[in-house]
Amino acid sequence: HDLSDDSDYAQHLRSNSDTAKRSGPVVYVKDNVSIHPAQYTTEKISGRLRLIKQGPSLFMTWIPYKGLSLNNKLSEKDRNLYTIRAVPLTDVRSIRRHTPALGWQYIIVVLSSGLAFPPLYFYNGGVREFLATIKQHVSLVRSGDDANVFLVNDLQDPLQRSLSSLELPRAVSVANATSISANSVPSVEDSDRLDRDTVGGSSRLYDGNARNRQKSNDSARDLSIHVLEKFSLVTKFARETTSHLFGENDSFNAYDKKPQLQSIPSNVNKPEDKNKCLGETAVVSNPSEFDQLSLVWGKPRQPPLGLEEWATFLDVEGRITDSNALKKRIFYGGVEHDLRKEVWKFLLGFYAYDSTYAEREYLESVKKLEYETIKSQWQNISPAQAKRFTKFRERKGLIDKDVVRTDRSVSFYDGDDNLNVMLLRDILLTYSFYNFDLGYCQGMSDLLSPILFVMEDESQSFWCFVSLMERLGPNFNRDQNGMHSQLFALSKLVQLLDSPLHNYLKQADCLNYFFCFRWILIQFKREFEYEKIMHLWEVLWTHYLSEHFHLYVCVAILKRFCKRIIGEQMDFDTLLKFINELSGHIDLDRTLRDAEALCICAGENGAACIPPGTPPSLPVEFSYPDD
Repeated sequence: HDLSDDSDYAQHLRSNSDTAKRSGPVVYVKDNVSIHPAQYTTEKISGRLRLIKQGPSLFMTWIPYKGLSLNNKLSEKDRNLYTIRAVPLTDVRSIRRHTPALGWQYIIVVLSSGLAFPPLYFYNGGVREFLATIKQHVSLVRSGDDANVFLVNDLQDPLQRSLSSLELPRAVSVANATSISANSVPSVEDSDRLDRDTVGGSSRLYDGNARNRQKSNDSARDLSIHVLEKFSLVTKFARETTSHLFGENDSFNAYDKKPQLQSIPSNVNKPEDKNKCLGETAVVSNPSEFDQLSLVWGKPRQPPLGLEEWATFLDVEGRITDSNALKKRIFYGGVEHDLRKEVWKFLLGFYAYDSTYAEREYLESVKKLEYETIKSQWQNISPAQAKRFTKFRERKGLIDKDVVRTDRSVSFYDGDDNLNVMLLRDILLTYSFYNFDLGYCQGMSDLLSPILFVMEDESQSFWCFVSLMERLGPNFNRDQNGMHSQLFALSKLVQLLDSPLHNYLKQADCLNYFFCFRWILIQFKREFEYEKIMHLWEVLWTHYLSEHFHLYVCVAILKRFCKRIIGEQMDFDTLLKFINELSGHIDLDRTLRDAEALCICAGENGAACIPPGTPPSLPVEFSYPDD
């Protein structure tokens, strides 16, 4: 079950050996290898794939071209984000080859951790030659379970497997790939220079695929069937993309739908530059550096939606012409602050997307009168009535205590006798009369604060808050069913997307996920700076990928710190303290990209993890009771 049964294998070995001598450290080059940055799209980013020999080790790189197709729309920063640099083959566990009935061949490279790069499509062929080149330098054999899966460094000898998991130099040369230091990894500058020196513009050698890999120091990871179980979702993503590109038939689309665990990692960021999310590869020499890894390859974040672009979404009467396109735009870029006052009303359900300027103006006037009527109910309670109204006194006392502790570091709420703090109190008291069954619970002031900060209007803030609470209200029920259902769904998503972490939490008796309680209750309000939490919320409110996208954000954060949690053997108390201390130290853009990739990869299997009736992150539509 190796490549020796391929008819052209021996001939390729001879030709490639001669070429390697001429090319120096570059032993393989292939042009026109492409990725598709989003599912169901014809857009592609093309680049050059190479195998580079560095001492006894072999590295893979894939660098996008400049100025070709979608590539000419990429900034230099975005080009760097998509670039795959210097991935050691010692970090690759397996490669899946697929040749669809219609379309081009593609390869998916999977790491020992089970994570995988997006499919790389070979528009000039050459997958077989790529695999043959790899076989010259590392152990490469076909899987006995799937002939299209090639296992890299699949060590059957227990001693070799132990040494490999410890990343020690091997006593017996099995894969000819010894661990090396980060300093010996070919640099980006070297890669670009080698492109010019050895290729010039067209493919001189053969074609291949590249994939980044995190080093795993976990010797307990199974190196065999555990990885194979992860292929169906990766392949499903590639097949669905291929189907859209090449119009494959229904039988091709009806591919297997087995539950999968795949997420899509990027390369290691340099510790001194945490703002760069993707493609900055170094060899991970310390397991704690896993926390610095970016897990995804998805779309780069865009600039926020501005006033000029916002106008293009409106017709002459003020209707939103394409609400889905608007939500997608906000999902990937957010909204400029000066525009939030208008856009948030659509996202929160106060405005209908098909409403006109005139209809919205009328709605505001009607709702303002309605708000004043509800507010007057508690304002007109006399002291004598209040003495006999225990529930009112309790709720008012709790609100009075909470509002003076809410976001006082923000200038909008800073200082003594701040009128905005009083508005916060009045809105919450009015809501306790509007929804008397739910009333007021701690945490509601955290949810209202950014809304009032943006709206700067009491009535509009109230009705936006009402819309918000129509979906988040179950978070505050006495029976806590809303919270428990979300925590249960989170545990199932972690089991699907990160089984090692799930197994550890099960062993540590932490499967209740109460350490994530605050994240879900108030939608990460305490975890990010004020501006960033507004950006996160407007992303969640779009429901672009899922109404439960906040759960994938939870998974993304936990996944990023998985190695640390397991490595330090955190019990519940330690884990709760660790999670709380992450506040202010989470990279939002990277987390959103990770969550996007996890959500896409989970697909229907992820949706199946979430029980029906589980409160979504925020409202899709809301109809007022009197409408």
